Amino acid sequence: MALTNTINFRNVRGDLFGGVTAAIVSLPLALAFGVASGAGPVAGLYGAVCVGFFAALFGGTPTLISEPTGPMTVVMTAIVSSMTAANQESGLAMAFTVVMLAGIFQIFFGIFKLGKYITLMPYSVISGFMSGIGVILIILQIAPFVGQPNPKGGVLGIVQNLPQLLSNINPAEAALGLLTLAIIFFMPTKLKRFAPPQLVALIIGTIVSLTIFGSVDIKRIGEIPVGLPTLQMPTFTPSQITIMIVDGAMLGMLGCIDTLLTAVIADSLTRTEHKSDKELIGQGIGNLVSGLCGGLPGAGATMGTVVNIQTGASTALSGLTRAIILLVVVLWAASVTQPIPMAVLAGIALKVGIDILDWSFLKRSHKVSLKGSIIMYGVLFLTVFVDLIVAVGVGVFIANILTIDRLSELQAQEVKTISDTDDAIILNDEEKKLLDLANGRVLLFYLSGPMIFGVSKAIAREHSAMADSDVLIVDLSDVPMLGVTASLAIENAIKDASEQGRQVLIVGATGKVQRRLEKFDILRFVPQHHMFSERVEALKHAVTLVNPHATANTFGVNTVTDTY
Repeated sequence: MALTNTINFRNVRGDLFGGVTAAIVSLPLALAFGVASGAGPVAGLYGAVCVGFFAALFGGTPTLISEPTGPMTVVMTAIVSSMTAANQESGLAMAFTVVMLAGIFQIFFGIFKLGKYITLMPYSVISGFMSGIGVILIILQIAPFVGQPNPKGGVLGIVQNLPQLLSNINPAEAALGLLTLAIIFFMPTKLKRFAPPQLVALIIGTIVSLTIFGSVDIKRIGEIPVGLPTLQMPTFTPSQITIMIVDGAMLGMLGCIDTLLTAVIADSLTRTEHKSDKELIGQGIGNLVSGLCGGLPGAGATMGTVVNIQTGASTALSGLTRAIILLVVVLWAASVTQPIPMAVLAGIALKVGIDILDWSFLKRSHKVSLKGSIIMYGVLFLTVFVDLIVAVGVGVFIANILTIDRLSELQAQEVKTISDTDDAIILNDEEKKLLDLANGRVLLFYLSGPMIFGVSKAIAREHSAMADSDVLIVDLSDVPMLGVTASLAIENAIKDASEQGRQVLIVGATGKVQRRLEKFDILRFVPQHHMFSERVEALKHAVTLVNPHATANTFGVNTVTDTY
């Protein structure tokens, strides 16, 4: 695996144009997310530079644009709030340490090749979580949108103080916020080709605030430090170290999910295939450096990635170009951003929150699946009003339990005890004839499909309902996988049959299934000559056990007793 991303100079013009366009799109979002997080606009810019540069250089998706995103900003906002509340002096440094920890977790995820497992969660959970993030981002923008400071208490504090916020609206700032939303929502498509609506809204909103509302006291970004960032050394306190590690793992996991979902979109647009584990390493390096530089955490950004690809980019050169342009802004042009109104940035971030909401699934989830809809809304509610980790944990647990229950129900239908040919739909004509010759003295215990733990109940039920017989044939021919719990249930059935004096034959136990039986020492109840590779051979041997006078002519075929 190559250390750096795919970079060549066969498409320099397209890559440079894509990088410049992506930088223009990123600038207002970086400022908005920086302000929204509580870490300041410069943190958003440094996050866009650091994560964007190193993820492009070391990642596994050439056209991916990485920067602070809505979901990552929402989590970072909560981290900054909790860390500064616990320790006013070093709380912000601790928050940036959490960003470094998130990067380290992502690097580990990539090194141990966990990329393919990161997004293995039900869509109802992902949808509810992302929509919850969108709702939080919208709620967090209400106060600055109407020209008021955010009340304490996070989302709950804002919701509780909503009547007071709405009764004290600053008309000028609310007008700027509405103007921003109007430009972003209603800007003609033809004009969007020349300039992103977020940048147009930022410029027009700032000009209006300086001219029409020039005499009004409006909250603005203010002075942004110009120059290279001050390195943030990792800062821990014994009382917060556990919380910081948990927050770092959560932030890293969210960044992985956000990035890999965007990488899939990039694949569909470019008809290529990204390298998940390499991408996670690149993202981890980017977030580690961003935390060291006092920047926000970032991930793959859908909007920037789509713009990058649509303007002609095909290699990581575009991502590097974008990061360098933003670095120039930070080093030499930061003073230009001072007069930008906070209400304009709130309008931009509010639109991002609206876009994060999974409108497509929200509209039809109740039609597709009632259970899925309940899970989705439950996760959304927990995300907004309880905790992000609790929301994902509870959602995944319930969704998996429901899935396992459904799969177990379907698999249970393939657990059958057959003593005659009335319901022996799995048998061919020869096997049916042999079972008829046994006169009900041979019982065929047939299992099919993966035997997960949820099927053990069906195995136990069939075991309890087994009719009296002289020979029990356990048919595992169509079982590709045997779980621990199912193995123990099969052991109980074989053990009881053996203790009751029945002869036990096993059919089709090969490969992993046979090794599982051997490891559990289940074969101690079954002689080697009672192990068969074919069901018909086991039935022939079973008939000779219950009818010693049976001959080859009785079967109409040659009696074969070869074992394997």
